[in-house]
Amino acid sequence: MARPIAARRHEEILKRITHTGTVSVEELATSFGVSRETIRRDLKALADRGRLSVVHGGAARRETTEPALGERAQENIAGKAAIGRTAASLVEDGMVVLLDSGTTTLAVARALTTKRNLTICTNSLAHAQLLCRAPGSRVHMLGGEIDPTDEAAVGLDVIEALSRFRVDIAFVGAGGLSQDGEVTDYTRAGAEQRARMIATATKAYFVLDRGKFGRLTPIRIRDADRAGLIVDAKPPPSIAEALARRSTELMIAVECD
Repeated sequence: MARPIAARRHEEILKRITHTGTVSVEELATSFGVSRETIRRDLKALADRGRLSVVHGGAARRETTEPALGERAQENIAGKAAIGRTAASLVEDGMVVLLDSGTTTLAVARALTTKRNLTICTNSLAHAQLLCRAPGSRVHMLGGEIDPTDEAAVGLDVIEALSRFRVDIAFVGAGGLSQDGEVTDYTRAGAEQRARMIATATKAYFVLDRGKFGRLTPIRIRDADRAGLIVDAKPPPSIAEALARRSTELMIAVECD
């Protein structure tokens, strides 16, 4: 069992990682006035208890399940709206657009309602309902079993339906963006579905708000490096450097005043 001082330090580390998503050994050592080796032992102890994941230079929160759509919809509304506007600026009238499910792609869907003569393919109930009311747009729902957490179709039926479309541009969600610049997901099925979305489109972008920075989800998305990345804030230096090494196209959306 951790000693009282160490236990209080562990509690504070977990509070910080819940708030920011990541912590660094250097920052924690300075803040607590202890050695970096002490902090490394703290992080290892917390990782052994399943409370976080140790990464190069620090730690990140560990998440294995995604919150429900309604809960996520209340997070970082302005940042997601900025991503939506930036994504929509890449779409020309007459394009075929593939929209993944999720709250950030919902912001993209809202921004697309001003476009004309679009063909929209989506697995999201909310996106389809919103865009079918947009004048001049045609909406194709990618059918399959509905996941109540995401309020969207998932699985083999969605993947099979993707093969029927020629897609100009796709906007895809994900579970997290690791310190190493890897885009990851919560489930193998979700990761495979998103990999197929990327492969279907002439051009694809992950749309990830700052809450995904440093978030560790367990499954890599295959061929994720084929897609660009639209975010609402400059990533931390370690992530930005990793993305540069991967030659990932990075677009930073700007919030309105």
